[in-house]
Amino acid sequence: QLQASGGGLVQAGGSLRLSCAASGRTVSTYNMGWFRQAPGKEREFVAVITWSTGITNYADSVKGRFTISRDSAKNTVYLQMNRLKPEDTAVYYCAADPTYYSSTYPRSADDFGSWGQGTQVTVSS
Repeated sequence: QLQASGGGLVQAGGSLRLSCAASGRTVSTYNMGWFRQAPGKEREFVAVITWSTGITNYADSVKGRFTISRDSAKNTVYLQMNRLKPEDTAVYYCAADPTYYSSTYPRSADDFGSWGQGTQVTVSS
């Protein structure tokens, strides 16, 4: 089970940190991803961290502003979001995938089999 939290209302330029707490699985043995879905739009990839190599990858729209990380001791994955923009407004979901990747990473929602319930992020201009 994945439990996302940390969303809220923030002004443009501000920061938020999302958390995804895992139960029944260990985040260090799963690829953990963040996706988001804005009203009227399809769910889109935001960031991923692989379990095998710790490789991280980001959508171009968030590169340099967002950072994904994991704390194995707390079994939690984080998404630090800085310099937020109104276009970052969406429901953010965390997801897990157990597939082994030696040098690449999953970026498609179809690659992830387990999903959290989502947390709303609203960025005002």
